Amino acid sequence: MIKGYLKIVVMMLVLFSLPTIAAEWILDSNTSHLNFVSIKKGNIAEVHQFKSLQGQYGTQGQLNVKIDLASVDTQNSVRDQRMKEHLFEVDSVAAATLTAIIDTEIVDAIAEGASEQITVDATLELHGDSKPLTIDVIITRLVGAKLSVVSAKPIIINAGDFSLIKGIDKLMALAKLPSISLAVPVTFYLTFNLKRD
Repeated sequence: MIKGYLKIVVMMLVLFSLPTIAAEWILDSNTSHLNFVSIKKGNIAEVHQFKSLQGQYGTQGQLNVKIDLASVDTQNSVRDQRMKEHLFEVDSVAAATLTAIIDTEIVDAIAEGASEQITVDATLELHGDSKPLTIDVIITRLVGAKLSVVSAKPIIINAGDFSLIKGIDKLMALAKLPSISLAVPVTFYLTFNLKRD
C-alpha cells in the first residue's frame, strides 16, 4: 500500500517537473523593457526606450530577441521620426536582433524565487552590421511559470560598430547640436512566459 502510494507521488512529481525541463519560453512584450541613454552637448543624458520587443528562449538554450526599431520612444515625436529616418533607416532595416546561447541546465537548476548571474556570449545585428558582445545577465525564476533575464550592468554600444555615425551626424545637424556621444549604454529587463502546448 505504502509502496503504491509512494510510486504515485513520484510519478506526480516527475510530471509536474517536466514543463521546466528543456522548456520553451515566450517573451512577454507587456512587461519587458529595453532602454538606452543618449548623451548630447557633452553632459546632457536622456533615457529612451524601444516599446516593441519580440522573442523566445528555446529548448536548446537559444535566446532570440527582436527589437522593432520603429518603436523607438524618446518622449519627443520629432526626434523619434528623425531617428527612424536618418539613424536607424527603418524603411531598409526595420529591426535589430540580439541572439545568445544560455545553458538550459543552468536555467533548469534555478529554484522558484532564486536568481543566477552569468556571463553569456551574444551577437547583436543592427543596421546591417553584426557584432559579438559579452553580456552579464541575472536570470530569475519567477512565480507563475515566468522567467526574467536582466542586464546585470549596462552594455555599451558603439555607433561606429554599426555604421551609425553618418546618421548621428545628420541628427546633430538637424538639431543644431555640437555633439552626440557615439557610445550608448543599453539596459534591458526581459520577462518570459512558459509556453503551454
